[in-house]
Amino acid sequence: MDEKKLFKELSSLVTESRNPNSMEIDVMDTAEAVRVFNEEDKKVAYAVEKELPYIAQAVEIVTAAFKEGGRLCYFGAGTSGRLGVLDAVECPPTFGVDPGMVIGRIAGGYKALTIAVEGYEDHEEYGAQDVAELEVNEKDVVCGIAASRRTPYVVGAIKEARKRRAKTIAVVCNPREELQYDVDVAICPVPGPEVIMGSTRLKAGTATKMVLNIITSVSMIKLGKVYENMMIDLQQNNKKLVERSKRIIMMAANVDYDRASECLKIAKGHVKTAIFIAKTNETDEVAKNISKPMTAF
Repeated sequence: MDEKKLFKELSSLVTESRNPNSMEIDVMDTAEAVRVFNEEDKKVAYAVEKELPYIAQAVEIVTAAFKEGGRLCYFGAGTSGRLGVLDAVECPPTFGVDPGMVIGRIAGGYKALTIAVEGYEDHEEYGAQDVAELEVNEKDVVCGIAASRRTPYVVGAIKEARKRRAKTIAVVCNPREELQYDVDVAICPVPGPEVIMGSTRLKAGTATKMVLNIITSVSMIKLGKVYENMMIDLQQNNKKLVERSKRIIMMAANVDYDRASECLKIAKGHVKTAIFIAKTNETDEVAKNISKPMTAF
């Protein structure tokens, strides 16, 4: 892209504009500077609230894909890419799903999670290559994350995903009408200019994290991974999570600590099965063959 054209494009973005409320933050005392950050952060939830209808559409698309054996694949650069990877890696321990069900890809590869890889995000073909490497197909959903809405790596990933007939979602922090590529659903919270001009790890990053949290969490709820408001398929990969599992069994089945521990042992660590055993006194074999959803309790 011509440098002057790129400069003009970047200058027009909300995320690249100056925030009038922080113009003098470099000479504010500490308490006042902290207050400015907090006041600006308050705007994020309201920006996300305006996008709830589109987030709900995204949840329906993702849930349908999961039920057909498809995957949710995030693609982003910088902070956006890191947030996608973060959401993906947290799904298996939280909801007990296969690590390949939600996947995060960041421009520059996993090295870019800890060390900035300059320039990689500027190439559409790299995004397309990463989509091809994952063998994305019509069962999958590709979610491009780009605060600016223009990141070439993300644009390339979405274009390649559409060629492969995958469903596509965009999460950007600039107005919807400025989106320059086609997706099935665009989620566009606009929390306004950053406290530090262009630093999208701030409000834009917070808005993005909130959106991704909702998409995967509600999708997992709709798959039966949550009973009432409790995680019933969590993986016990540390002592804290073992004890959390027992507490969930105690609350869901109204049993004491010892009975919850016993049922969890019988169920070989599977919380959903342990709850069924605790509620019905059925054996492990019967519990594992139960086909009724947890909401039947």
